[in-house]
Amino acid sequence: MTYCVGLWLERGLVMLADTRTNAGVDNISTYSKMYTTAVPGERMLCMMAAGNLAITQAVWSRLSEGVLLEGEKQTLHSVGSMFRAAQLVGAAIRAVYEADGPTLRAQEVGFDVSIMLGGQIAGGPQRLYLVYAAGNFIEATPDTPYLQIGEHKYGKPILDRALNHRTSLEDGVTLTLVSMDSTLRSNLTVGLPLDLLVYEAGSLEVRLQRRITEEEPYFQDLRERWSDALREAYRQMPAPDWL
Repeated sequence: MTYCVGLWLERGLVMLADTRTNAGVDNISTYSKMYTTAVPGERMLCMMAAGNLAITQAVWSRLSEGVLLEGEKQTLHSVGSMFRAAQLVGAAIRAVYEADGPTLRAQEVGFDVSIMLGGQIAGGPQRLYLVYAAGNFIEATPDTPYLQIGEHKYGKPILDRALNHRTSLEDGVTLTLVSMDSTLRSNLTVGLPLDLLVYEAGSLEVRLQRRITEEEPYFQDLRERWSDALREAYRQMPAPDWL
């Protein structure tokens, strides 16, 4: 399993992914699930992936080498808009399915992949997409300013309660880390270290990209403060008057 979350905010994007891969209780490894490509001043794109690692790596390799889109071979460096970039990711997924799907079915292995794509290309707005295994996709909106892939249920409540499209980038980072902490505490198939990317709208370059480990002081302090705040809030809740 995995957990990846992306925020689409007025001031930019916040994207966070864990790095644990699990092929059984005795086969746990660390792989980055975040892929970035940028040409400063022209484009910045970030992709996060969940599902079968071999499939997601094959999709990224095809995107790097070029995928046919409407009869023309393109990469994330050549497409002219974020919408076209999302279409290209979908085309890459379908190409991998066409090549590997029959063999996977013969081995009774599901075609499990979902990809989050965020970024901005000069001349267009920043956008955030979730691309499914069929190659179709949805987009984050002001009403739903975040997307998740993987083991999302534990980290969703804090985002639903506290996040909106006008949330600052700084608060967005805090919320994504709290969302990740809730998942880390409840699901052992999601694990440290974490990959964090922060993008400022209109900059066309990565504002911050950071690997967060177990020894990260801010993350450790945040985890403790959040746990203490939850326990204190619980203690202040009144008991039911019908008990």
